[in-house]
Amino acid sequence: MEITSPRFKDNAAHALADPQLQKALGNVRAGFIDKRQKAVDGLPEFDLLRDRAREIKDHALANLDLYLEAYEAKVKATGGHVHWAETAEDARNIVLDICRRAGARAVTKGKSMITEEIGLNDFLSANGIKPVETDLGEYIIQLRGEHPSHIIAPAVHLNKEQVEADFRRVHDHLAPSRDLEEPEALLGEARRVLRPAYFDADVGITGANFLVAETGSSVIVTNEGNGDLTQILPKVHVVVASIEKIVPTLSDVAQILRVLARSATGQEMSVYTTLSTGPRRPGDPDGPEEYHVVLLDNGRSSMLGTEFQDMLRCIRCGACMNHCPVYHAIGGHAYGWVYPGPMGAVLTPSLIGVDKGGHLPNASTFCGRCESVCPMRIPLPKMMRSWREREFERGLNPAPQRYGLGLWAFFAKRPRLYRLAASIGIPVLSAFSFGKGAFGSLPLAGGWTKHRDMPAPESRTFMQQWRERDAVSKQAAA
Repeated sequence: MEITSPRFKDNAAHALADPQLQKALGNVRAGFIDKRQKAVDGLPEFDLLRDRAREIKDHALANLDLYLEAYEAKVKATGGHVHWAETAEDARNIVLDICRRAGARAVTKGKSMITEEIGLNDFLSANGIKPVETDLGEYIIQLRGEHPSHIIAPAVHLNKEQVEADFRRVHDHLAPSRDLEEPEALLGEARRVLRPAYFDADVGITGANFLVAETGSSVIVTNEGNGDLTQILPKVHVVVASIEKIVPTLSDVAQILRVLARSATGQEMSVYTTLSTGPRRPGDPDGPEEYHVVLLDNGRSSMLGTEFQDMLRCIRCGACMNHCPVYHAIGGHAYGWVYPGPMGAVLTPSLIGVDKGGHLPNASTFCGRCESVCPMRIPLPKMMRSWREREFERGLNPAPQRYGLGLWAFFAKRPRLYRLAASIGIPVLSAFSFGKGAFGSLPLAGGWTKHRDMPAPESRTFMQQWRERDAVSKQAAA
């Protein structure tokens, strides 16, 4: 996947000018925010569960090496195979090798952000293996040659009319006169087209919401059942997961699941919660002959022990972006890589570097909504501030911003000079607003006033007002 995060400002401008996208993004509130709130209100112990979920993941991360080793031993004991991948390239090559040994010409895939991260689809296609996305949203964007714009609703940026047009364009073997007016008709057509792919696939590839050290199981949650068919019908099942997905026990998984679906889609539980533990055993009616797990690092281990370790608690529910005013305005593609929204603003610089992803932590109002709804209590605004500091330390900010902060620091270190400058500058700015209370344009502030008004200051500084009020209070007390 091409990384366009350095072009974030251009991406955002394009998104704001896209009427189809703006129409689609209007569905986010009804589709996610209101449903989440209703689900949370129905569970009085929700905040206590968030605390427990955070503790579980913190414990797992503090002992990550031990739990990963325990997980590997359990997978092997059940007849499975574990492959360690330090980089995205390593992971791609491991999956390709498994597919080639299985003689695969086609693979089915469940929804997996980690395979998006490593660019697996394009890699398999380039090596003569056809990947077929089976999640409805993923299937739609695959037809369009796009990438997900949301981590749980990949096609949230599209409208029904766009999907219908794509189905008519690609499914040209079906009757042109068929009625696709209703969403149910689109769903039914996708089901009919995808059904043969499950039986044609030699390998099924899924991600994992959790990896359980206690049992060697991988866990996926879905609402369509496609994940089950993807891992049961082919003769080989490959799980691609990043190392922080590990949790100690099945009991821990059960607790985190209670906050996952509520935070993601407003459900008490997802329709399907599927645990896979090794390949088919004698007497099993179905299941794969081979079970492989590819454990990907790709920069995660370098986050351990840093101010960004808390990001590894993320369970990919999407609540942060569902509640983010910036995401609501521009959607996911503007972020320029796999992970959008507030979680992407922290994770992307961690994985591809602040030199490429530095715009993203700056794309925040710091309203704090993301942290307030995060089921794992991840301090996203704090970490975005940390990335801004690192960006500034490395001199990656625009020169006017660096010089402006330097000028402000000069005055801030000299209180008397600061008060003098403020006492002169603020009345001047107030006078030049001509009583309107805001500036439509202002020299040296065009980046702000181009898109919004800048409030004009009052005619007196804060310190002046404070002294006046303090004097009045003392006089009243006397």
